[in-house]
Amino acid sequence: MRNTISVLSLASLLLASSLSPVMAQAGSLPDGLRVEKTSLGEVYANAEGKTLYEFKKDMPGSGKSACVGECAKLWPPQLLSSAAKVSKPWGVVTRTDGKKQLSYAGYPLYTWIGDKAPGETSGQGVKGLWRVAKVHGPAAPW
Repeated sequence: MRNTISVLSLASLLLASSLSPVMAQAGSLPDGLRVEKTSLGEVYANAEGKTLYEFKKDMPGSGKSACVGECAKLWPPQLLSSAAKVSKPWGVVTRTDGKKQLSYAGYPLYTWIGDKAPGETSGQGVKGLWRVAKVHGPAAPW
């Protein structure tokens, strides 16, 4: 009986510790973001469930977005209110028009007009320049 209780206690502890990184990560999301389960794994998404993407031409940590003009019409930036507060690994990029754009690990984030429903990832790999912003594991390939 005592061994059964110890095994159950150990199993409960292991389960709780394996879930805590997911819970902590989800709890630290900026307002208006969520995690979507997709065929590519868990990805960051906006409030509507639209997948967020990183752009290869952006220089992580530069504080600038390389996707402007026509590019930004196809890949709308994930904007923040001026009062929004974020903490690492999240950040803010000021666009050329003065609007604030959300970044993750230094990469400005965008949505893709080709994604119509929550969890779609049709922008993954477009022209070898775009990848989903993944929650876990290695970054998706460009």
